[in-house]
Formats: sequence, C-alpha cells, structure tokens
Amino acid sequence: MNSEFINMKPIPYGRQHITQDDIDAVMETLQSDFLTQGPKVAEFEQAFANYVGAKYAVAVSNGTAALHLCTLVLGVNEESRVITTPITFVASANCVRYCGGIVEFADIDPETALLDINKVRAMVESKPKGYYTGIIPVDFAGNPVNLEEFRKLADEFGCWIIEDACHAPGGYFIDSKGEKQLCGNGKYADLAIFSFHPVKHIATGEGGMITTNSDELYQELLKLRTHGITRDPNLMEENHGGWYMEMQELGYNYRIPDMLCALGITQLQRADAGLARRKGIAKVYDEAFATIARIKVLGTSAEALTENGDTGHAYHLYVIKVADRKGLYDFLRQHNIFAQVHYIPAHTMPYYRNLGYKKGDYPEAEAYYSECLSLPMYPSLTAEEQEFVIEKVKEFVG
Repeated sequence: MNSEFINMKPIPYGRQHITQDDIDAVMETLQSDFLTQGPKVAEFEQAFANYVGAKYAVAVSNGTAALHLCTLVLGVNEESRVITTPITFVASANCVRYCGGIVEFADIDPETALLDINKVRAMVESKPKGYYTGIIPVDFAGNPVNLEEFRKLADEFGCWIIEDACHAPGGYFIDSKGEKQLCGNGKYADLAIFSFHPVKHIATGEGGMITTNSDELYQELLKLRTHGITRDPNLMEENHGGWYMEMQELGYNYRIPDMLCALGITQLQRADAGLARRKGIAKVYDEAFATIARIKVLGTSAEALTENGDTGHAYHLYVIKVADRKGLYDFLRQHNIFAQVHYIPAHTMPYYRNLGYKKGDYPEAEAYYSECLSLPMYPSLTAEEQEFVIEKVKEFVG
C-alpha cells in the first residue's frame, strides 16, 4: 500500500455519493415546469413508501422537520411526557420541546447503545398509566430497535411510538414470528422518520421523510407541512372557486423542492447496492478488529441477526470503543482520517442541564460516550482507504 499517497487524501467518517444519473435527474427537473410542489415530490414519496413497506410517506425539508411534524400530529403539548435516548442527535429530544412537552431520557443498553427497554419499562411502571404519552426509540448507527417489544410496552401503558430511523433505511429486525420488519414500515410504530443529509444512505443535501400506515395521521401531516392549508374541497368549510384554499390550523413551511426529490429518487434506486457495500465494509472491520482486546466493536441487536449470517444492521456508522478515544481521534486526524464521535449525550448539553439534567444521570450513556469513535463508513470508501484506516487504528492501539 502507498501509505504516503493515501495519507495526503482526507478520509471522512461519511460522505455523499453523487453519480451522473443524479446530476442528470436534477438538471432535468431544473428545466421542468416545477421546482417545488410538483410531481417529483409525490413520486419520491411513493418510491420511498414502497422501499420501506409503509402505506404512506410524506417528504419534508429535513429530518428535524419530520420529527417536529410527528410530535404535532400526535398532540404533544405542555402536559406531555416523552421518553427517548440520550445517545442520539439532539433533534430526537428537541422535537418534544418544540411543542412544549417534557423530555425524559432512559439509559442505553451498553452492548448496542440502543434505548434500553428494561430501563424504559421501569420508568413507566413507576408512574400511573397515562403519565407518559410517548416513546421515541432511535435506530442508532443503523442498528434496528426491536419495535415489537416497544409496541407491547407502549400499548400496555397507552403510549405512542415515533421511530427515529434516520440511520436505518433498509435496516430490519426479525420479530417473534420470524418475519423481517423493515425500519419505518409502520407495523409497530405510529410514525417513523428519516433524514437525507449528505452522510446518510440517501443524500439529497437536506431533506427528510415521515412514514406511517395511519390514514388520519397522513392527512394531518400533509396539511401541517404546508402552513396548515388544505385545497381539498371535501375538507373545506366553504369554497369560493378553483383558487380557494383554507388555512385550518397553524402549520409550517416544511416542504421539500422537486430538485431534491429528483435526486432522492435516483439515490433510492442505488440504496440496496449502497447498503450491501456498507455491510461489506463492516465485515472487513469486524475481521480486522476481532482479535484485538483493546478495541470493542459496538454490538448488533440480537433481533437484527439471521440464521444465514446476514444482518439487519444498516451501518450508517461503524462504531468502536477504545479507552483512549481522544488519543485515537487526534492520531487519526494527524493522518487525514476524520473519524467522528456519535453522540455527546443529550442530557449533558447546557440546554438540558438548564432543565435539571446533570452528568451522572445516565451512566451507561456517559460511559459509552467516553470511549466511542465512528470510523469511516460510506459506499465509495475504497478497499485501500479502509486498509489504511485499519492500519492506523492498529498502530495506535499497539
């Protein structure tokens, strides 16, 4: 390997993969009659709903907007208490605060860094039924949450579920009947959300998607996405003519333009190939680190493993844990390898500390944070680049 050559080329932890087909699709849309609110939006929504196996999909401006709309249609207000994980991007919790609701965190399973259902059960059982209104599990790193178990818990205590599947398009878990349940398919969650940020599986620059199997929630999402306005004559209180529309409630401008949806459509056409490549990269890392005691690879949930050795893990991230995380992070950067840390526990952020949270509240999350590092993981990562990353990680840990 020409290490000096690779060392001159930055290797990020994640990046978009743009092809000529992507460029052509965007150019064609730029030359069409619609730049926004046109046919590409519905085309992208239908294609994405088919991909994850959901009845409906609603495309929006970004993943955070998707979360906000979900909390709005589920009626989150000042009296709502919602449980989520501290190991996530803060938007998973912030969406509740946007509606004035109360966020409560539950600690993680140290093996997977997923929301620990036993901790959640202990929380809801300690309070009267109805005290908690919702749960937001996160398919962290692409590792799917067992939503069947969360659904049982939620039904028992009258909670809704929003699945934050931003890391996991194409991911799945195996349910108690041995059936594959795709992330975002709406069988166990009331709503699921995805992000199309450049480092995600499907990149549109910015963008997001909500999936659901509920007709009622779907119609409400469509309205709130566009200022709370409807043009459907069947839903209007009155109708003055073809131009007429009604703002029926306070909504938002969370629309996504047609150019980005055109890009999303072509990206989605390569999603399976990209996911297969991610799994191949993960396998190489797994084999490289299997015998190194000082490197612990973040585990995959048992429900994501199949008998034939395949995994439902979508591998948005490949996370290792090492004792001297800061040292390894700095060492890799010296060699132009830009690994990243996911995530700083949300409850330790100043905003949430001002709400009463403090360091020490969730020891498993904080222990995970002290050691975690996300290595480069994206479909266009070359074998030579990955070999260089592995070489440098091994060099540091000795």
